[in-house]
Amino acid sequence: MRIAISGASGLVGAALSQDLTAAGHEVLHLVRRPARTSAEVAWDPAGQRVDTERLEGTDAVVHLAGAPIGPRRWTHRYKVVLHDSRVPATRTLATALAGMRRPPSALLSASAVGYYGDTGRAAVDEDSGASGTDFLAALCRRWEEAAGAAAAGGVRVVNLRSGIVLDRRGGMLGTVLPLFRLGLGGPLGDGRQYVSWISLRDEVAAIRFLLDHDTVRGAVDLTAPHPVTNAEYTRAIGRALRRPTPLPVPAVAMRAVFGDFADSAALVSQRVLPARLTDAGFTFAHPDIDSALRAVLG
Repeated sequence: MRIAISGASGLVGAALSQDLTAAGHEVLHLVRRPARTSAEVAWDPAGQRVDTERLEGTDAVVHLAGAPIGPRRWTHRYKVVLHDSRVPATRTLATALAGMRRPPSALLSASAVGYYGDTGRAAVDEDSGASGTDFLAALCRRWEEAAGAAAAGGVRVVNLRSGIVLDRRGGMLGTVLPLFRLGLGGPLGDGRQYVSWISLRDEVAAIRFLLDHDTVRGAVDLTAPHPVTNAEYTRAIGRALRRPTPLPVPAVAMRAVFGDFADSAALVSQRVLPARLTDAGFTFAHPDIDSALRAVLG
């Protein structure tokens, strides 16, 4: 297959690009500058331009670009960055694909489990109804709606609602690993909030699975089938590293440092299940947190 990827320098994009290339597929990278090689396609989200001529003959586009969610404080200015790097950028790409003479058959566009907001202890999946009401939930909702513009051109659209992607080289886990290695890690707040996660290996495998399964469309949760509480997640990291995790981080301190990021992403409870993925026949390499962290950190 010939597959184009935006956000190919990020954690998931780089791993996906490498995996597809190793399997013999032709991979193109969407870049926000003039293309320098035959493997690059220029696009300018702010200017609403995409070099669709270079995308002719492409079988699918995997759209993963977007400013990092965190951990960092969400100022008003950074909320604008989060929005503009996702919603208008996704709409620009989706609209360009819909207008192509021979559009790709599929657009797999990133989203996040933040779509659901705070679910408490209740388990949710793609058929659970409305999204949450906080900033991140509203952002994910508009992000998915923007990707839907590709459907006008007959493109199959899949919204990848990813959980926390586990890898030691980056993402949320990579950011906090130095503290855990020093024995300074601990649960956030009371630790009872659920964490929906997925190993990087399974994230990439799930995207490849969805590229191949043309009957799956719409929202798909990219999360392991066994979400855990933050306290369980913290203890599992400690076990994998053989380090104590004695120091809880008070919720009030999280809010003081990170503001809205704390309530929308770090302290929120999201118990999300991958119903559509498992119903379609996908098998996880790392279905439980201990096996995932052993593989990631071992």
